[in-house]
Amino acid sequence: MPDKLAIISDLHGNMDALEAVMADIRQRGIDTVYCLGDLIGKGPDGDLVVDFCQQHVDVVLRGNWDDGIKNPQTSPTVQWWKDRLSQDCLNYLSNLPNSHDFWLSGQRVRLFHASHISEHHRIRHYTTAEEHLSMFTNTPFTGDGPEPDIVGYGDIHSAFMIYPDRHKMLFNAGSVGNPLDVPIPVYVVMTGEVGCQEQAPYSMEFVRVPYDVEKQIERARSLNMPATDAYAIELRTAVYRGVQKRQTEEKRKLRHKQHG
Repeated sequence: MPDKLAIISDLHGNMDALEAVMADIRQRGIDTVYCLGDLIGKGPDGDLVVDFCQQHVDVVLRGNWDDGIKNPQTSPTVQWWKDRLSQDCLNYLSNLPNSHDFWLSGQRVRLFHASHISEHHRIRHYTTAEEHLSMFTNTPFTGDGPEPDIVGYGDIHSAFMIYPDRHKMLFNAGSVGNPLDVPIPVYVVMTGEVGCQEQAPYSMEFVRVPYDVEKQIERARSLNMPATDAYAIELRTAVYRGVQKRQTEEKRKLRHKQHG
């Protein structure tokens, strides 16, 4: 039987979504789980998510939120999320690895949060093929070794898979806790011979897992989490809060012009 592993990303303190996704993973008989980072922020239960990942996730990589939360905060909203984390939790997040490489059926697979440059360097799905291909190069952030045939990342909360070159596969695992493409959590299942450098069959699929969004929103409200209204719209509609703000401002200007 081939091996199966699950890849999750961008959990963002949403324990309800994580529990639903993990239940689906276990139901499929998958025992190996990798996480591409951003365990905290946006949702109310970063502390619970970190604790869960420490116990149940085999490889956890550092995301931009995981790295940035250790710094002094000027935003009261971000400070609220930071205050829910113990010092041990903050230390754990800041010491997570940059990337993870492994063999799957003769394919070298590399995983990281945002890009080959750093966990803060964002690569959109609509960028150029040249920029997508750059994700396969070795850098001080990824370390040396064989350059990958398959690269997987998170950060942008939008799942996709492309071939920027016919010998290279690039995929984004989307988001479990805060999807911004379709408002349903998503994760990736990879199937093949893990650790095998010889060519063998392999596959990859995206899995969407519905959960009780309203329960998660109520959880945030019960804790008086800042920015819960924007969070609720993101969870219900997959519209990023920055886009929400821009749309609201455009509507305000239109009303002002109509009544001016």
